[in-house]
Amino acid sequence: MAARFGFVLGVVLVALGAAGAWPASAQDGFPFGFEMTLDASPQPGSKRVPSLDIDDSGGVKLELWCKGGRGQFSVAGNTVIFAAGPLEDRSCPPEKAQADDDLAAALSAAVTWERQDDEISFVGPTTLRFHLNTN
Repeated sequence: MAARFGFVLGVVLVALGAAGAWPASAQDGFPFGFEMTLDASPQPGSKRVPSLDIDDSGGVKLELWCKGGRGQFSVAGNTVIFAAGPLEDRSCPPEKAQADDDLAAALSAAVTWERQDDEISFVGPTTLRFHLNTN
């Protein structure tokens, strides 16, 4: 009887995991209401690193290497959709403007997200890793 219960419990746990109903370890949900910083070095001649400030309803304030703007996250389970609004140019040098445009495009192309402790990854053709600003 105990062996059968263990087998059934194992099947249920596998089914829950496959359906995405079982949370990954250290996953506390999407970080609504938090600010996070891209896991990247500043560009030469700057101390800025891109950040996202996400409000409780998914609205986002973007501060990139040079440009800034707003956007919106929609989240269902581990699926994510990011829609960027227009980015403010701020007289950016061409290389920083292109890096900002590439980053916004990569974020918009993400289809899933993952959380491991204070690290948030947006996964699509490019994986972007951010760290929650918890201090």
